Amino acid sequence: MQVYLVGGAVRDELLQRPITERDYVVVGATPEQMLALGYSQVGKDFPVFLHPKTKEEYALARTERKQGQGYGGFICDFSPSITLEQDLYRRDLTVNAIAKDEQGNLIDPYGGQQDIANRVLRHVSEAFSEDPLRVLRVARFGARYHYLRFSIAPETQQLMAKMVANQELATLTKERVWMEIEKSLSDGQIDVFSNILHELGALTLIMPMLTYWNQKHARQLASAIQSLDDTLLNYKLIQFSLWLAPSSLDALQGIEQQLKIPNKYAQSARDYCQHQSLLSHNQVTTQTALAMFNRLDIWRRPERFELLCQVAKADKQINNQVIDTLKRAAQAALAVAPQSIIEQGFKGAEIKHQLALAREEAIALALK
Repeated sequence: MQVYLVGGAVRDELLQRPITERDYVVVGATPEQMLALGYSQVGKDFPVFLHPKTKEEYALARTERKQGQGYGGFICDFSPSITLEQDLYRRDLTVNAIAKDEQGNLIDPYGGQQDIANRVLRHVSEAFSEDPLRVLRVARFGARYHYLRFSIAPETQQLMAKMVANQELATLTKERVWMEIEKSLSDGQIDVFSNILHELGALTLIMPMLTYWNQKHARQLASAIQSLDDTLLNYKLIQFSLWLAPSSLDALQGIEQQLKIPNKYAQSARDYCQHQSLLSHNQVTTQTALAMFNRLDIWRRPERFELLCQVAKADKQINNQVIDTLKRAAQAALAVAPQSIIEQGFKGAEIKHQLALAREEAIALALK
């Protein structure tokens, strides 16, 4: 039984990037042996085990044979006779097919180190085309390492384009597509990710509303993302909202169900799409501010307005003074206490009417 560090941890160590997680491959072992050593099994299609102390993933070396279409449909062989080289051969890119043994020696049968030195993302074998998710993964890696001047090998790009033309991406589940998008948002490179997929003709296949995508929007989005603090709680939400900002509101209706996007992302994108024209004006009136606050329901969900302001702050097309003015007006309106209306003796539906008038007056004073 031999254990090797594999994949992203080895790649990022060679690139001198922070290592966020470590995955291991185990050669020459059976599931029974792993369980006897105290590992707990988590994989169903192929045996993946969690270390009893570190909880890091240890997978038995395996080969894969395609049967069927799409991301699934693989038959795995994880017998103890599978070699490390066979396991590495099934991986997507050469830079991800490097292993490191317990003595620190690198095993690199497919030239991953040379491709790292040359800043090239290259597929390991023609088996790459059996998994359409790899089109999105390579686009994500191309975006993540864009700052290091990585490029996709021409032969790999041709293979990806062929997979797109053959409509292989249609076999992917929406959940798997969203996972790749969200990872690219985490990397802060959704603009480069989009450019790569756009060149392949794949962008509107995964996000149908992005028909407007062009280099001008890519540059504007990149500029906005560069100004963001990547430790922000809403870092991914802000990028996502700016990404979809040029969409029509109709195009964004129901995307949480259609594309299996989390509700908070869909809501934020729609909020910004609906209100960015008001934010673009240099003057805010009492009526337009109150209408915005009501649509956003800041009375019960002030966080929606706060997120909208964060998106607008990142958008270079928006005047920050407008945002500050709206924030001041919202603060004044929120300070109007419903209890103060009740204490004046109003009852029933009149309370709501008087509360609206008081909020309108507070906004008007704040805008002076």
